[in-house]
This record gives sequence, C-alpha cells and structure tokens, in this order.
Amino acid sequence: MTNDYAGIEAALIPYFDGFYDGDVVLLKKIFHPSCHLYCATHTPMTDADMETVYGRVGNRTVPAERGDLREDGIISIDQSGPECAYAKVYIALGNQMFTDYLTLVNIDGRWQIITKTFTYVPRPEVEPL
Repeated sequence: MTNDYAGIEAALIPYFDGFYDGDVVLLKKIFHPSCHLYCATHTPMTDADMETVYGRVGNRTVPAERGDLREDGIISIDQSGPECAYAKVYIALGNQMFTDYLTLVNIDGRWQIITKTFTYVPRPEVEPL
C-alpha cells in the first residue's frame, strides 16, 4: 500500500492557517461541505454543520489579529488506503488547547475532512477571552 502522508500534511495547511487567520475561504479548501464537527468535551456532545462553523469563525476575534501565540501541528496520520486517512492534530485557539481527530477522504485527488471530533482543555497560561 502506498501512503500519501506528504499530501495529507500539505492538505492540512489550510486547516491550521484558516483557524488561526480566521479565513473561511481557506477552511473551505480542506473541509468537505457535508462535514460535521462533534465536541466530545460537552455533555451532551455537540454537533455542528459547516455553515455553523464558518459563521463562528467569521464572527469571532481572529487569533492572528489578537496576537495569540500560534500552536498547532500534526500528532499522527494513519492511512488505510488511497481514499481514506485519519489525522490526530492539536491546535490552540485563545485560551483553549484542542485535540482534533480528523477523518479524511480523497475525492478527485483532493484530501478533505469529512468528520471532526474534538476535545479541549484550558490553557491556564493564556488570559481568558
């Protein structure tokens, strides 16, 4: 089996840049339109479609403009075949550190996130927003 780790890493650049820069256009490059985001930290678990997510990103204070220290990266990638992969990533936004579990599909030669489940913990070293 061939692995496309480099392609998956490259595909995730708009993910990290889009959230840090508050750029919905970039986020639309990596998220499949049917994607849903599930927050496992909340009880009950929350579920948001992409239009809701894009609205939140577009209406919040942009971390880059606020001068937040950028912290993000890939923890692991697991690819089961040419069309499906999983990435575990971390990303800090404001005073929260997120761990994101991303399921990616390769459609027409382009990696896209089809589901995202995440958890978060507070970052005590960052002032509350």
